[in-house]
This record gives sequence, C-alpha cells and structure tokens, in this order.
Amino acid sequence: MNTERKHDTIPTSFTDWREARRFRAWELHEKGWRHVHIAEALGVSEGAVSQWFKAVREGGVLALLSDPGKRGPKPRLSEDDLAQLGAYLSRGAEAYGFRGAVWTRARVGKVIEKEFGVTYSERHVGRLLKQIGWTRQKPVERADQRDEASIAQWRAETFPELKKKPPEKRGPWSS
Repeated sequence: MNTERKHDTIPTSFTDWREARRFRAWELHEKGWRHVHIAEALGVSEGAVSQWFKAVREGGVLALLSDPGKRGPKPRLSEDDLAQLGAYLSRGAEAYGFRGAVWTRARVGKVIEKEFGVTYSERHVGRLLKQIGWTRQKPVERADQRDEASIAQWRAETFPELKKKPPEKRGPWSS
C-alpha cells in the first residue's frame, strides 16, 4: 500500500452527489466510524462502503473521484459508427426498403443491425438517436379510406354544435 497516496487532499468541490457521498464516507472513516454506521448514515450498503475503501487502499483517496469512463459496459458502436449511422439515416427510410420516409426506432434498429451487426432495444435506439442529434418520429396512423372533405365538413358544421354548452340552470337543484 502506498501511504503517500492514501492521504491525498480531499477536494472541496465535487462533480456530482455520488462523489460527495463517497468523500463524506471517507471523512467519517477517518473520524473512526465503523463501516456499518457509515453505510447506515449515508443510505448505502456496507458492500458499497467496503468497495470505496478498497479503492482508497489501492489508489489513494483520489480514487473516490468520479470517472465517467468507468461506468457501464463499453459501447458497441464507436463514435465513428454513430457518425456513420447519421449518414445512413440521411439516405432515407425508403433506401432501406421501408414504405414511407418516416424513421421510427424500430426501423433505425433494423438499419443498425444490418449495417453494424449490433442489436439494441427500441428504447436504446432512441438514446442513440438523441446522441447523434436526431429526433424520434412517430408515424401518424390513418385509415386509407379517410375522406378528408367529409371530415372537414363535419368539423365546420357538426362539431361546433356539439361543443355548445347547455344553458345555465337557475334556481334550486332539488324541488
């Protein structure tokens, strides 16, 4: 164990609340608190506290700093792949054999699978679209038999009559 690194200076500002919580745990540890009491005070498991302190033993107090690169699995699509995805989508949905020009999450998922050999849930496809600056589109589902002229006429003539409020009742509610 490298004792010089163990007593590194604790930062005064934190990138997020989780980081602040880990450093608070370390402060309590330095005051002599037991793991079980630290976990209880901070609303975490004893296992979490144990992992944090193991990180301190191995890398010093600064090991408690947030490292965004540590969280989650390695992305299956690289930044270049995501840029290429935008180019693929720019070709249009019909270029991939879809009927209509609307991109849905399901359609984009099929393109990702075809071009990159990777499958994602529709929810994650939405996250990827947001990441590359594309907004999700939802197709308007309308019957082929729709008669737009009749609908416009109904809206202009019948609907206003239905919208009218009943006359206001005056007097007592019961007799």
